[in-house]
Amino acid sequence: MTQLEKATFAGGCFWCMVKPFDQYEGVVSVLSGYTGGELKNPTYRQVCQGDTGHTEAVEITFCPDKISYEQLLDIFWQQIDPTDDNGQFADRGDSYRPVIFYHNQAQQHAAIASKQRLEQSQRFTQPIKVAIEQATSFYPAEHEHQNFYQKQPAHYNRYRQLSGRADFIIKHWHDK
Repeated sequence: MTQLEKATFAGGCFWCMVKPFDQYEGVVSVLSGYTGGELKNPTYRQVCQGDTGHTEAVEITFCPDKISYEQLLDIFWQQIDPTDDNGQFADRGDSYRPVIFYHNQAQQHAAIASKQRLEQSQRFTQPIKVAIEQATSFYPAEHEHQNFYQKQPAHYNRYRQLSGRADFIIKHWHDK
């Protein structure tokens, strides 16, 4: 029996990072939460204030026999502006910065190689600024933030469109 693995990605507001992964076979769960900070069990309000050191992220539990970590990396890149390290779209600041949080050395190497491939592709004219950092404690977000795209589809779709994320993805990833 295959052992499940974890992947953790930050790409701005975690509301917009769940659905892209949730639709793939082999993805067991996608959990919204906070990571990278010092405060234990932070709240949404505390993280949004920007003084906890946490980043909004998603923790993905996946079956590597059905979807590889490299495939998850490809999905990740297609959800963000990898040239913006000061937040994503309408969300600004460190709590919204894009980060690949690796859980082991194999993930670290895959993340670095994936970033290098994106840089070499020249898909973007600006440098790729996504951080690659070791995963630390992950704290699940409050219940109302989990699977937000399912609970509040109109709000989710409006936010995704008005933030600039939807148009950016279409512009830069229309061929994928």
